Amino acid sequence: MAKEKNQNSAVLTSEELSVFCDQIALMLESGMTLKDGIDMLAEDEQKQNARVRPYALMRDTIEETGSLYIAMKEREEEWPHYMVEMVGIGEETGRLEDIMRNLSAYYLREGKIRDAASSAVTYPLVLGIMMVVIIAVLLWRVMPVFRRVLGSLGVDPNGSSVRLMNVGTIAGWVVLGLIAVVIIAVVAVALLLKTKKRDSVMRFLRNLLPPVRRITHKLSSSRIAGMLGMMLSGGFPIENALDMAANALDDEQSISRVKEIQTKMGEGEPFADAIASTGLFTDFYNRILKIGSASGHEPQVMTKIAEAYEEQVEDDLARLISLIEPVLVALLSIVIGAILLSMMLPMAGVMSSL
Repeated sequence: MAKEKNQNSAVLTSEELSVFCDQIALMLESGMTLKDGIDMLAEDEQKQNARVRPYALMRDTIEETGSLYIAMKEREEEWPHYMVEMVGIGEETGRLEDIMRNLSAYYLREGKIRDAASSAVTYPLVLGIMMVVIIAVLLWRVMPVFRRVLGSLGVDPNGSSVRLMNVGTIAGWVVLGLIAVVIIAVVAVALLLKTKKRDSVMRFLRNLLPPVRRITHKLSSSRIAGMLGMMLSGGFPIENALDMAANALDDEQSISRVKEIQTKMGEGEPFADAIASTGLFTDFYNRILKIGSASGHEPQVMTKIAEAYEEQVEDDLARLISLIEPVLVALLSIVIGAILLSMMLPMAGVMSSL
């Protein structure tokens, strides 16, 4: 029974959220009532023994209230805050089908970005662990053997050969310690990002690492543009779209930017000019948005900008990986080469003197 509870309460991934939204949209498009559709999908879950069963968990509440929003709100800890609020907006305005279809595309993009970010961290982390293991084996196992060999050959403990080996050993321990600290820091940051301290950790990383600052800026721009494009395409006025975006977003950087846009518009600036003055988009995209605003195509333009920034985030992460990989390989080669030379050169000197 406990196993069933854990299985039911598992959190949906971005891909699973996208599929969920798409299924709800298809169900509504076909003219099926929310209750009948949820019943059918819940039965499919039971037959397939699904890892997560969102439909079964919501079925009773939807049967009583007829509201998807209330059903999700009751288990809000298992659903993204943004998604819950958008479902509520969709039910209030009668555009739930459009909202769910847009949410499906939104979470599909989020999943791609998250996978790219995970790859950017995982590969260097694995390579770093390999470096720690290799250097540790050299220092703990191989180096003592060479010391014993030199001692058996009668090499002076205070001679230049032994001093060179000591320098190699010290350098190896220093590098080993630095790599271990970096690995521990990366793991600690990854764990903290899953807690309530996420915003504080991201703010620290943005201030510490320029690449992270650039990537998070573009990611924030993509999310805001995608959300506003979704809301504007749903027929919401710009002022209402900004209000709803501020309430639905869950990261501090994006919320502060939306509020800054609201402030600029409150001072009388047009929508495109308000976004341009906040530095949310580059000049190129600001010009495109101004043209789109003049022609009444803000929703389409905002969606295109969101997709462009998403591609840039993926490209930046790929470039970061391509930069980290050769640096780590070069560092590994230099350190291992230095340790081996510190062992082999003394041995070569002793052998040549025999």
